[in-house]
Amino acid sequence: MNNRLPELRGERGESQADLAAAVDVTRQTINALERGRYDPSLELAFALADHYDCAIEDIFDPSG
Repeated sequence: MNNRLPELRGERGESQADLAAAVDVTRQTINALERGRYDPSLELAFALADHYDCAIEDIFDPSG
């Protein structure tokens, strides 16, 4: 699944570790998400959308 996490992190100057701490997962989970090797749980997708104050669809593209 394609996502905009690297772009969103960059806009805020966040590291993978910063984002991981904010949504209570490991840095490895964020890395796997960004590389498309892991699809987030619904709970994690909502946490990421809340963190970036946007809709889940603004982060994730299920067609990719």
